[in-house]
Amino acid sequence: MFERISRSFSLARSSWNVLTTDKQLVLFPVISGITFLAVLISFAVPLSVIYSVNEQAFESDHAWMWLLPVGFAFYFCTAFVMVFCNAALISCALMRFNGETPTLGDGFRAAWARLPQIFAWSLVSATVSVLLNLVENAHEKAGYWIRQILGTLWSVVTYFVVPVLVVEKVGPFAAIKRSTQILRKTWGEALAGGFGLGLFKILLLLPILLLVLPAVLCFTTGLWPVGIAFVVLAFLYFMLWLAVTSALDTIFLGALYQYAAFDQVPSGFEADTMANAFKPARG
Repeated sequence: MFERISRSFSLARSSWNVLTTDKQLVLFPVISGITFLAVLISFAVPLSVIYSVNEQAFESDHAWMWLLPVGFAFYFCTAFVMVFCNAALISCALMRFNGETPTLGDGFRAAWARLPQIFAWSLVSATVSVLLNLVENAHEKAGYWIRQILGTLWSVVTYFVVPVLVVEKVGPFAAIKRSTQILRKTWGEALAGGFGLGLFKILLLLPILLLVLPAVLCFTTGLWPVGIAFVVLAFLYFMLWLAVTSALDTIFLGALYQYAAFDQVPSGFEADTMANAFKPARG
């Protein structure tokens, strides 16, 4: 296990090297986050207005008849935004792995070319999200744990769905089946990889202490304007950290998929590290 974690940490560093070589990749999570926020506001504002005008619309026994489709629409829109941007990022990462120099436009064009697959997968994802919420609400306390278990299983079996949609142009259910097949091959490395990436991301978060600690010191000594400035900088760094780590996760996923599915070492990754990473799964 420790050997796997060491290898996965090396893969995390390779993912970081790819990101620093092609810094524009970090813009995909930024665009995804901004679009997600816009979707959230577009649903939250009308619902808030309706609630302020007519609370009964939310509290009646028949409220579910309109809240359920609204909830489904929200899950679908957010799923579509995230899958579309992830597909664009995966496309750019795969292009980079194969020696190309992709642009943001290349990524979005590649995602647009997979629009039917992305649309279908977003429908499936939204349906599962709504069903998991219904399960949680139906069984009260037990429902929370049931949702956590089922949600975790769903996340595991669909781990490789987005790169499969991008590369193999299959429908959602074929993508789930293919994702499960690849996961069997990469289970150990994907699991350890998550741990190795987690450690790497914690290291990237440590510099925020250089902003938080001075902020606390300034607040305790009465230097409020300076403390607030440090807090703002810490918040901005945290937002950047979220975008960077999201891009790293997707780059790692793309590298793992390319090697597992096609036995091709991604450009920017070490052949020995990739080969040794999969020896236990293949041997």
